[in-house]
Amino acid sequence: MNEEKLPVKSRRNFIKDSGQIAAAGALAGVALPHVHAADDHKLKVTLIGAGGRGTGAASQALSVSESLGPIELHSMVDVYEDKLERAYRTLSDPKRGLSKKVNVPKERRIIGFEGYKEAMDQLSAGDIAIFTTPLAFRWVFFEYAIKKGINVFMEKPVTADGPTSRRMLELNKKAKAKNLKVGVGLMCRHCESRKALLERIQDGQIGDITMLRSYRQQGPIGSAFTPPYDKDKYPSELMYQIRRFHSFLWLSGGAVSDFLIHNVDEACWMKGEWPVSCSGSGGRHYRGENVDQNFDNYTCEYTFADGTKYFMYGRNMQGTHNEFAVYAHGTKGAAVVSSAAHTPAYSRIYKDHNINRNRRAKTENLAWRFPQEVREPNPYQLEWDHLVEAIRRDQPYNEVERGVMASAATSLGRMAAHTGQEITMDDFMNSDHEFSPNTKDITSPDSPTPLQADDTGAYPIPEPGIKKTREY
Repeated sequence: MNEEKLPVKSRRNFIKDSGQIAAAGALAGVALPHVHAADDHKLKVTLIGAGGRGTGAASQALSVSESLGPIELHSMVDVYEDKLERAYRTLSDPKRGLSKKVNVPKERRIIGFEGYKEAMDQLSAGDIAIFTTPLAFRWVFFEYAIKKGINVFMEKPVTADGPTSRRMLELNKKAKAKNLKVGVGLMCRHCESRKALLERIQDGQIGDITMLRSYRQQGPIGSAFTPPYDKDKYPSELMYQIRRFHSFLWLSGGAVSDFLIHNVDEACWMKGEWPVSCSGSGGRHYRGENVDQNFDNYTCEYTFADGTKYFMYGRNMQGTHNEFAVYAHGTKGAAVVSSAAHTPAYSRIYKDHNINRNRRAKTENLAWRFPQEVREPNPYQLEWDHLVEAIRRDQPYNEVERGVMASAATSLGRMAAHTGQEITMDDFMNSDHEFSPNTKDITSPDSPTPLQADDTGAYPIPEPGIKKTREY
């Protein structure tokens, strides 16, 4: 099979793929312990950010096994009414199998930048808030959730620069002190196939890791490409930028942070550590009149403390070779961490470094692969099962530090490519450059944005070698 043509699955199309999202179907083959009646109070969930990712996260929250107790969607928040109503119609559609768990009357479908406070004020301590807005608002919402004693699921990435990374780690100390459970949307670490591979790597089946490499090479996707001619459709500059958040570094960290973070996280997970430095390159080639801040391609060389290299390749161009995969090479052979999509991973090990991209091929050098007769449980669902189980059983559960470091490692690569400099992780984490230092002051559609266009309507773009200490 030609894996280059396989689609990349994501949280945002989870609903499209699932059809009926009954919990029994979502959890087929997954053994979950029964929760006793004492833990059967209803968990209320608020969705803050009702785009595709938010709708997918909410659907997974409502698809958690009934053995883990009752759960309902209690409120929804967004700054765009059309997005919120679309998400509500999707989640409450009886054909989806979740409508009985959606209890969001009109008065709890909240529009506005301050809506997150109203929504969390209506929850009880121990309930769950989902944060799936652009990352610029992540720490602000997290701070309020900690104040209210509310558990959190936050989408990746969680930071885009050093100051917010440090701030999130400090806030997380308070979350841990309150015993709050926090999940981060890096679902690959919940994947059974990848976990089985990691155990074999740790057992030495590919020997000592000598190199890692990952690829996310595809055509243009999402709003990472922003034309200048549709700005008049939006009520303000701020609302225009938020609607196309992939295009702007202050809102998303750009296409690198938003799309490549899974690949970076997987590679570092297999290595068992975070990189200490990175150099990178990239450029804009086919942007035409698009006024976003992204490059068309990125190549980053990460270095770990022992000198091992990890090469990351990202590209968004039409008509080019497509590949979506993470590989680990060792002294005894090589491993495919993932191939074709986030899920299923189709993890496997080869006796040498001749990797067959056809995941079904039984070649002589194939040493192991995750049993294909076993359907891989969907890691998007597993991360929610694990979070809710931890809440019900009051078990330690906090993914913030990993989320911050995965975000930082990805941003490190982006910053290296955008500035044309070799940058250390210490330099990045201790940097004083913050994309949006006044996020708390963004309280209405007319609030000023931290990023302004020039007289021609264009926004600052990276200039490697010229802008050496910051990205715009």
